[in-house]
Amino acid sequence: MTTRAEAPTARATSRPRAELVSRAIVVLGLVADTVVHLMLAPVMQVAAPGGVGGGTLFRAQAVVAAVVALLLLVTGRRWAYALALLAALSALGPVLLYHFVDVPPIGPVPRMHDPFWSPEKVVSVAGEALAAIFAVVGLRQTGRGPGTN
Repeated sequence: MTTRAEAPTARATSRPRAELVSRAIVVLGLVADTVVHLMLAPVMQVAAPGGVGGGTLFRAQAVVAAVVALLLLVTGRRWAYALALLAALSALGPVLLYHFVDVPPIGPVPRMHDPFWSPEKVVSVAGEALAAIFAVVGLRQTGRGPGTN
């Protein structure tokens, strides 16, 4: 039986648990993004062997996702959720764009049109989408107010 005095304690502990679940999902999504981008980087480099190739862009995305995942894991702060949202969207947006649209080379960015759904791409998109969704949830859970970050 729960008394009124115990009820706020139960609510107070449920919010941190919910935030930890959100944080874990975002971190795992960004880790999936990191692993897939590192795995595919050598194959994508062929897009521009003499310049900035897709492999270079994939490695840069992997580094950003890994650093942001580590920051979020360690801090759980609101600004880390914002960075995670940006990192996830910076990967999800281009993969969807380059899947549906044959974008020509833009300056140093090579043409990377890929209309096929490989298992790696599915894992990457799922991780990025989950990371973006739960980064928004984490932003709400760590919302502004007294005692929040």
